[in-house]
Amino acid sequence: MSAALPIADQRMVARAARRLLAADRRTVTLMLLLNALAALAALGGPWLLGRIIDAVTAGHGAGRVDRLALAVLVCAVAQTLFSRYALLVGFRFGERTAARVREGFLRESLALPAAVVERVPTGDLTARGTTDVDAVATTLRDVLPDLLIAVLQMLLIVCAVVVLSPPLGAAGLLGFTGIWFVTRWYLRRARDAYLREGAANSVMADELAATTAGARTIEAFDLRTRRLAKGHAAIAETRRTRLATLSLRTVFFPLVEASYVLPVVLVLLIGGLLHFNGYATLGTVAAAVLYLRQLVGPLDTIMLWIEQLQSSGASFARVEGLAAVPADRAGTTSAPDDDRIEVRGVRYAYESGQDVLRDVELTVRPGERLAIVGLSGAGKSTLARLIAGVDRPDHGSVTVGGVPIADLPPHELRRHVVLVTQEHHVFRESLRENLMVAAPDDVLRRALKTVGADWADDLDADLGENPLDGGQAQQLALARVMLADPHTVILDEATALLDPTAARSAERALAAVLHDRTVIAIAHRLQTSHDADRVAVMDGGRIIELGSHHELLRADGPYAALWRTWHGAP
Repeated sequence: MSAALPIADQRMVARAARRLLAADRRTVTLMLLLNALAALAALGGPWLLGRIIDAVTAGHGAGRVDRLALAVLVCAVAQTLFSRYALLVGFRFGERTAARVREGFLRESLALPAAVVERVPTGDLTARGTTDVDAVATTLRDVLPDLLIAVLQMLLIVCAVVVLSPPLGAAGLLGFTGIWFVTRWYLRRARDAYLREGAANSVMADELAATTAGARTIEAFDLRTRRLAKGHAAIAETRRTRLATLSLRTVFFPLVEASYVLPVVLVLLIGGLLHFNGYATLGTVAAAVLYLRQLVGPLDTIMLWIEQLQSSGASFARVEGLAAVPADRAGTTSAPDDDRIEVRGVRYAYESGQDVLRDVELTVRPGERLAIVGLSGAGKSTLARLIAGVDRPDHGSVTVGGVPIADLPPHELRRHVVLVTQEHHVFRESLRENLMVAAPDDVLRRALKTVGADWADDLDADLGENPLDGGQAQQLALARVMLADPHTVILDEATALLDPTAARSAERALAAVLHDRTVIAIAHRLQTSHDADRVAVMDGGRIIELGSHHELLRADGPYAALWRTWHGAP
């Protein structure tokens, strides 16, 4: 059963943004200072042009005009220098912060509980780690510096117009109120629209991943038409959500562009009246108009990035959503007293569905070999996952040495219990790195030799360039178990997917790994139970019989019936 990862709310996103800014506060302060100086230098140009107009109108000589023109040039050069340096600082900030986002996403991904990762659609996590992280990184690198600059410039320009002429400043601000209403309308709708678009992207990525991974099955069972239909449906939903966000932009931007004209018209009308009545000079009106026209640049930037921030904000919410996944371990500081495993009154259900396990009671003694048998769906693998600490019981407890297994930190848990299944991941790294234990080479080689991995002569061999077959991957997994050195190993049909030759080799390796350890075997083949110290028979999520192979045969109960069926006896 799959379940999507959570989405961070706006408060979580805001806190995350503040943490990123605080992590590089000196650079942010320098960036703001440089941009403030650039904005102040930019304010000098329109004011000086206004003074030039007044000087010409008043009949002053060329010398005064030349001095004012030289001051305009100085302001322009200063603005360029401050802006260029501020841009350099801003991009450095953006790259460092984008790296922090990527590293944080990787940490959160690796910290996800195994049970969560198994149930989350592959495309959801993939889309968050690629499309969404890239969108956030681009915003932090490009948008945030530009946005800070634009906001600062806008505030200084508005203050300059108000100081220059309060009536003209009021007229200009009144003209910009239309932008406020349009922006408010857009913001009410944009975040949800972009979240829907992100969710559709995740579904499409998941469909692509599922189709690619199942290519052979699709070909074998002629499922091409069905998979194409699912793919087309996912693409259609993605197209629909993208058109929805596009329709918002086609309303937002034209209305904003039209709103830029109104402040200039109002200032020209009111400024003209003030000039003809002697309350404002021609230079003052011209400077006010130039300031308002200068305001279009930062406003354009803000409006463009407001749209971008809705998209990247939705991506940021999806990236930060990983932090909202509840931790799977309480991080207990208590150490287990011994190696005894106890299951007491355990109940468990997947995603609030029907109970898979019901009131399970079981004690596994140190050094014991326990086989768990039962029909498919009886709850055997689920019980194994709870004993391995992969999942946490809904009710009851699963402990090792008196400590809840699910509360042990990962490094401590693997010293006690390891689950070996049919699936063994091989990383595209060297053999040494695939063993995942920092140990001397002789220790690594000894573990590989113990499991019969005669092929593993070069620890630096790149397993991405030299893929392993099923039997070799099994041996690699068993070598990892040897290096982890747990006192209990849980086997969930670890050799079921291997061919007979590889399976025999793997079983010999298993015998070496399991020597002097507690073994819990999920027995899909009853031969495993024959050699066990005790057998636990499961049915309907409960343990209905418990005893040795011979004791259960003599009891002539469900286990005896299973044994006769497996042997073909009446």
